[in-house]
Amino acid sequence: MRMSEKLLGATFLAVGLWAWAEKGVLANLSSITDLGGFDPVWLFIVVGGVMFVLGFAGCIGALRENTTLLKFFSVFLGLIFFLELTAGILAFVFKDWIKDQLNFFINNNVKAYRDDIDLQNLIDFAQEYWSCCGAHGPDDWNLNIYFNCTEPNPSRERCGVPFSCCVKDPAEDVINTQCGYDVRLKLELDRQKYIYTKGCVGQFEKWLQDNLIIVAGIFVGVALLQIFGICLAQNLVSDVKAVKANW
Repeated sequence: MRMSEKLLGATFLAVGLWAWAEKGVLANLSSITDLGGFDPVWLFIVVGGVMFVLGFAGCIGALRENTTLLKFFSVFLGLIFFLELTAGILAFVFKDWIKDQLNFFINNNVKAYRDDIDLQNLIDFAQEYWSCCGAHGPDDWNLNIYFNCTEPNPSRERCGVPFSCCVKDPAEDVINTQCGYDVRLKLELDRQKYIYTKGCVGQFEKWLQDNLIIVAGIFVGVALLQIFGICLAQNLVSDVKAVKANW
């Protein structure tokens, strides 16, 4: 399991670094801070790095019976488990604050929609999956310089929304990327025929409520695997020490 974790971590890390190389970030590291929104590549880099370090420490520690690496593995895994537990408790206690932060996060990414192709794809996926548009509604796209409805805006996308906000026509085989043009010039009732009018914050909350058992089951499953890994590493450390004591 640790070897597969190590390989999976290396794969995630490699994909993240490749994506950064394709976008020219590795050639100009200062561009990391240029994006106003969230770069999804960070997810691959962080998750891949953590999984690789854990997998390496656990695998080499077990093969070489190295108690230092095994202790590092169990402590690091315990720290991650503690952080997850703390995050879960805080999320439950400060639900309103989390909701405000989610709203702030989405609006920041709406502003940076055209700045990064990975971010753009992530927003499009979220809006299509949850049948939503913006944080609280289509008018949130006024925050983006290309979609805002101000008179000086020369963009053809003015008063529009991305195609991912559009209600899909089952008869269409090809995605109409211009379906959101000028749609916010229409009345509220008329908009509903063409685009999703519910915000992504509300739709995400509804999705969580509808899939609460599945989400909770995944978190419990991951937690049990982490506890099992910690116990296994500590047990192996005890066995190695017992063997060395008998020498």
